[in-house]
This record gives sequence, C-alpha cells and structure tokens, in this order.
Amino acid sequence: MIHPHTELKFINEQIGFGIVATQLIPAGTITWVLDSLDMAFTPAQIELLDSEIKKILDIYCYIANTGNWVYCWDISKYMNHSFNSNCLTTAYDFELAIRDIQKGEQLTCDYGYLNVQEPFDCLPEKNTLNRMRVMPNDLLDFYSVWDKQLESVFPLIFKQNQHLLKFLNKQTQEEIIAINSHKKKMDSILNCFYNAKR
Repeated sequence: MIHPHTELKFINEQIGFGIVATQLIPAGTITWVLDSLDMAFTPAQIELLDSEIKKILDIYCYIANTGNWVYCWDISKYMNHSFNSNCLTTAYDFELAIRDIQKGEQLTCDYGYLNVQEPFDCLPEKNTLNRMRVMPNDLLDFYSVWDKQLESVFPLIFKQNQHLLKFLNKQTQEEIIAINSHKKKMDSILNCFYNAKR
C-alpha cells in the first residue's frame, strides 16, 4: 500500500506514469507497506500463466527474497526507478523516505534491490556511484550504501506522522522500537536479496 499523500500522474512520453507526492512527505516516513491485498506468485505459478499476463507481471512485479513475484494491487506498481531514489526498501517489507519528498515530486525507488533477472537499461542520470544500468547483483554490490541511508532515517520513524504504521504487523513494530532503542541492530537490506542459484 502506497502512502495516501500520493497520486498517479503522467510524467512524460519517455517515462510514462509515476507516483507524485500531493504534499510534503518528510524523511523517515513509511511510504509503502506490503499488505494483505498484494499478490504473490511462485515461479511455478508464473510458468503456467498466459504469455501476455507474464509480460504484465514482468513489468509490474518485483521479486521477493523467497523468489516469489509480488504484484502490488494499488498504484505502488507505478513507482519509477532512480539511482538517486528518495525511497528505499527495508528488510521488513516496507519502504522509507530517505529524504524529504516535496509536494509535486515523484516518489522513486532503486530497481537494483528488486532482484531484476536481467540488466535493466535506465535513462542517463548523474549519481554518486556512477551506475548506468540496473544489474541483477546490485544488492550484493550496494547494500552497505543503502544500509547507511536507512540507518540515518530509522530513528525518525516514530517522529513522523505514520499513516501506514498500522499496516505493519506487531512483530515488525516491536523490531522498529528495539532498533530505535539501540537494543537491536537494523537488519540489512541485503536480506531482500533472492539467490536464484540456491
């Protein structure tokens, strides 16, 4: 489920549609949560689907660390990629704003942590890591960078107005409290990696 202060907008001919903030979304805000309406397909189920349906899922799904393909029921599936994304996933099935997202700004994530199966060509974009393409092993290469970004905003979670907090299960909420009380270390985003060779 995407944050309620967002809307689907046409960005341009090259990008198509994207998710835009309808008001300021501060750093540390939960911007997306995996919820009970999102659908998961096993690789075996995917193989049985019609080729046209597979094409749709290939565009709009991400691959979880279990190998299941996850299809988001709402406009979440339209979140676009950026090497300078303002949202990052966590090891806890939710995403966080890693900096303030201004009204009218697109919410973006880095497809490098979505377990893409093939290299993904992107629009040219200046970025600190000099990345040009999304690669299947990006999580292995950049998890430490992303962990640092997440660690910088995790302490802000309970300081923001969290519209999506109620959709996190009790265990996850307790883990966030433990992390912010320095009783537990934040689990690495590397836990999201799917190893197809296992």
